[in-house]
Amino acid sequence: METQKSSKMDKFVEIASKLGGQIHLRSLRDAFATIMPLFILAGLAVMVNNVLFPWIADGDTLVTLQQFGNSITNGTLNIAGLLLCPAIAYFLSKNRLFENPISAALMALATLVVMMPLSVSVTSVSGDVEIVTSGILTFSNLGTSSMFAGIIIGLVETELLIFLSNRKKLKINLGEGVPPAVEKSFNVLIPSLISISLFAALALILDITLGKDLVTLIVTLIQEPLRGIGTSLPGYLFLYSLGNFLFTFGIHQSVINGSFTEPFMTQNITDNMLAFSNGTEPPHILTAPFQTAFAQMGGTGATISLLVAIFLFSKFRPYREIAKLAVAPGLFEINEPVIFGLPIVFNLPMMIPFVVLPALQTIIAYAATAAGMVSKTVVMVPWITPPIISGWLATGGDWRAPVLQVLLIALGVVVYLPFLKISERVSIQQAAELN
Repeated sequence: METQKSSKMDKFVEIASKLGGQIHLRSLRDAFATIMPLFILAGLAVMVNNVLFPWIADGDTLVTLQQFGNSITNGTLNIAGLLLCPAIAYFLSKNRLFENPISAALMALATLVVMMPLSVSVTSVSGDVEIVTSGILTFSNLGTSSMFAGIIIGLVETELLIFLSNRKKLKINLGEGVPPAVEKSFNVLIPSLISISLFAALALILDITLGKDLVTLIVTLIQEPLRGIGTSLPGYLFLYSLGNFLFTFGIHQSVINGSFTEPFMTQNITDNMLAFSNGTEPPHILTAPFQTAFAQMGGTGATISLLVAIFLFSKFRPYREIAKLAVAPGLFEINEPVIFGLPIVFNLPMMIPFVVLPALQTIIAYAATAAGMVSKTVVMVPWITPPIISGWLATGGDWRAPVLQVLLIALGVVVYLPFLKISERVSIQQAAELN
């Protein structure tokens, strides 16, 4: 019976590991990790514009100073889709061992623009005149609203380009003595012409039949419904808890979170940052920094509470020694020493609070935010930001957020403590049996 259970567990771990290594999901995670510094920069710019500058200036002087943050926002958040599309294409082509990944990135970028509307409706600065014009690209089509379109086009265009490039009849042989960069460009010349032309034909068909462009259709029919599910409280709790559960088997939570929640949580915080910078109410509660500030203090599983519980209530020397080693990285959300050293992995008593506590903290923080007791998160803070500081920064300087974090950490100590005591007894009993 034990062997059968072990075999089923090994099969589960194998399937989850394969999912984590799936080439498209891996490429997506790599792309988001690459452009994440730009989102963090945008968050800091929003905070400077709306928290720091109002302390030192007002009126026209304030408006002038805020050009600093506005220009950074335009170069980061407002072109998020334009940045993400070629990044995904680059990493996917590298993961496919394609010989010319930079060409794949450029072709994906060109394809994204091809699929954008030829004419757009724009409003005057005063807001009282709206006209339809052509020959321009708007931030609304380049920014966060086109992130999911950038993902789809980056994946599909790259796969199509690689497929066509592998057809020998479509390659142009220039002979020997040709510089490698030139040879690679000509090898993808015909595949690039074909793939982009196919997308252009699709754009034409959509415009004739539906009067819509592909980016708008993706946003309307795919992106927003998926975001509504993934960033609803029930949907998020399920996905986030599933990711934490996988981590208890040694499979990093980014398998789920990095692929299925991060794109939408990131889009939510970019929406909040833009609303905050424009002086309007941020629309979302669940965002990437919300998770960092309230559900992930000390790292996945909110293990800062576990460390506090060990220091205050545990006399079991092995655990205290591990806690001493883990406290410094734990303050910066790095908790692998606890997960694999205590361990939490395959340790049933510790697996339970590791999965349950973050969900409980999320529900409490969500309710407090919805009730207006804590401000919504409006700044993309780095995930390594220590607790207390992260809450204050993420909410644009709301002092109530650090207070809530302290209360959630205290709650975590209470939740972890009984399971910690059980785990200690199990460890002591196992050591006695070995002796």
